[in-house]
This record gives sequence, C-alpha cells and structure tokens, in this order.
Amino acid sequence: MTRSLKGISIAVVCLLLSLGSLAQAPTRRISNGESTIHIFPRVQDVLGLRLSAGFAGHNGGTPPLLYHGGPVMLTHTLYAIFWKPPKLQNGAATGMSAKYQPLMTSLLTEYPGHSLAAINTQYYQTVSTTTTYIKNQGSFGGSYVDTAAYPPGGCPAAGGNCLSDAQIRNEIKKVMGIKGWTGGLNKMFLLFTSSGEASCFDTAGTQCSTNAFCAYHSHFLNAASQHVIYTNEPYGNPINCQAPGAPSPNGDAVADAAATAASHEISEAITDPLLNAWYDSSGFENGDECAYTYGRLGWGSGKANEKWDGKLFLLQTEYDNQLSGFYISDPNFAGCFNAGPEL
Repeated sequence: MTRSLKGISIAVVCLLLSLGSLAQAPTRRISNGESTIHIFPRVQDVLGLRLSAGFAGHNGGTPPLLYHGGPVMLTHTLYAIFWKPPKLQNGAATGMSAKYQPLMTSLLTEYPGHSLAAINTQYYQTVSTTTTYIKNQGSFGGSYVDTAAYPPGGCPAAGGNCLSDAQIRNEIKKVMGIKGWTGGLNKMFLLFTSSGEASCFDTAGTQCSTNAFCAYHSHFLNAASQHVIYTNEPYGNPINCQAPGAPSPNGDAVADAAATAASHEISEAITDPLLNAWYDSSGFENGDECAYTYGRLGWGSGKANEKWDGKLFLLQTEYDNQLSGFYISDPNFAGCFNAGPEL
C-alpha cells in the first residue's frame, strides 16, 4: 500500500491533519438539562483533512489526560442489548447484518484482558488518600435480544424513526429488569439499535446520530440508587463513522464500523464512567485523542490491527498518557504514521 501524497512529507501531512482538526473539533460533552453525554463524533467532524489514501491523524485534543477526582471502573463486566424489532416506527423493515450481532458479542467477550484494556491500567481513582488503578480484568455478562416495537419517535430525526435518550435509558432499565441485571460502577450496558433507527439527544434535532455522533456514553441512577453506566450504539455507518479507506476484516463494513465505535465507548466509559474522572483540558477522553486512527494493520492480510483468540478486529488506537501517543497493544506505533501498512 502506497503511503505518499505527491511528494508531501509525512510530517507535513500530520501537521495539516492536526491543524485542520483543531479548527473544527466538535464539542464532545453535551447536556440537555436532564443529563449529560459524551459523544463519539462523526469522522467528517473529527478529521481536519480527509486524504484519498485513507490517512487519519491527530484530532485536536490537548493531551495529556488529567484526573478530575471522579471514580473509574476498576474492573468491568460488559452487557449487550440488541434492540431489533421487525419494523421501524414508519413501518419500514429493519434489521442487522448477518455478522453484526456475532461480531459485537465477540468484541465484548474478547475486550476484557486484551490489549486495549491493558492501556486503561495506567488510569486510576483516588478516594480520600487511597489511589487504586484500573485492572485489566473483566468479563462478558451476557446479552439480550429485544424484538419489541420501537416506541413512537421521540425525536425529529429520520422521519420519526428515532429514539430519545430517555427512551434509550428506559429500554436499558426494562431489559435489566427482565434479566435481573443490577447496576454498579463495575458494569456497562451497551444498547445496539437496528438499521434505519436514529437517536437524538436534544429535541431540536441538532445532536443526533444523523448529524452529530456515532455513539455516546453516559450514566443514570436506577431505583436502587445504583449507577448504570451505558452506551448508545446506533447502527454502524461506514460513511460517517469509519476512517476513509478503512478495510473490513470481517467482510461486513457496517459491523466493523460498529465494532470500533463500541470499543471507543468501552475504553472511555471505563476511564470516565461518571464524566468526572479522566479527560484533557479540551474535554477529550482517551478514545477522542485517537479516534479514526488505527496504526499498523498487521493481521488479516492487512485488514485488521487486532487478533484476539483468532478473531479479527479493526479497532481504533487508544491514548497512552505515559507514552504520549496512540497505541493498540504495544509501543510500536505513535504519532501519525509508522513503517508498514497503516491507517
């Protein structure tokens, strides 16, 4: 794969990417008066310069990440909720691609104990005078497939085929009740919705999956006064939610795009579950610093950067505060580019 651009040096390309991103870096943290979310913006809102070769670089944050006093997830149990009724609110058919649910389940099963989770272990919480670091320990807590109809559109996007944040939280509460799942700062619930279903955080329709974000994470208190850490995972969108030119290691571009968005949210929620722990002076969390940057594609004939228990993934790098760069499993990639096939 050629990694040149008509004589422009790699250093200049990196600089242009960085400057362009700084000029248009979108807001990551949004409040609506009732709750606050931290969003994963669309690729066109993150990259200041989109290059035909598929380069992705620095995103305009101001690292290092700083500790703001809140808790982290010291261990993590991950739960998946797949909400896929036969039809959207307007009666149109909906669903998920063949590999979508299996790939998301594999990601949540394999994430604990592997390389991205290892990067989280440099982050900590301090309670009184006791400092405790995140452990690379976790598990997959299970999944639930809900085929119940989507409620009437709670927001203006996608012609009414749209869920509000309140409706998303209500679905998570419902499934937790069905499954007997409890909350707590060591548990995370990822809600995956089906094709054609949008979501919005504001009633005006300016902060939606159709125009502003690819996913987000937040939290709420349940009836037992337990924190419920959750993520909203709209259906994968390779155009708005994947780096230009990104390969599809699993032959399902929508599922692969959804996988990197989910890994982004998992890493961020572990290090900043209540939105008061680890982020930089611009409000960027660890996933934001490295969004749409993948490093060396060393697996799956140059289509994947992770291979966990034989399963291939294309997952964004995460920010390493100690090494001041983007890393995936070991310090062999930092900055914008390195030798070998990269994205």
